[in-house]
Amino acid sequence: MSSAVHLQETAHEAGFQASQALGADSHGLLDTSVIIDYDLIDPSELPGLSAVSALTIAELTVGPLAAGQDAEERARRQDRLQWAATTWDPLPFNSAAARAYGRIYSALLARGPVGRRRLADLLIAATALANDLPLYTRNAADLRGLEELLAVRSM
Repeated sequence: MSSAVHLQETAHEAGFQASQALGADSHGLLDTSVIIDYDLIDPSELPGLSAVSALTIAELTVGPLAAGQDAEERARRQDRLQWAATTWDPLPFNSAAARAYGRIYSALLARGPVGRRRLADLLIAATALANDLPLYTRNAADLRGLEELLAVRSM
């Protein structure tokens, strides 16, 4: 059984959240940028079943800390973290994702120096690749060069 089929059959156990999407993929991984801007995105652009990576929860956990002295922004970021943490059971960054990260890094290196790409974005992409999921992002430019490995959906 393929990874995607298994994920679809066990959507609830795998941490997927159902949406009323029309015309989008049946399933997909939402990166941190999509979760942050979730309220601004047309639901019809989202996959029918969505998941997040544990790395997204990690990035969201840092959000309130990075807000500095701005209490209103800290509270907004804390709310977003709590919403995401209670909406999805995140997919882990496991050994399959670690191997997928090697493939992603290799693909980027073949195009030239990898440079200062955001590590978390690439690890989230590796989670999507390992689980055979399209990746929904607001930062598709950060993933340029991965098109042959991974379906990237720009939001």
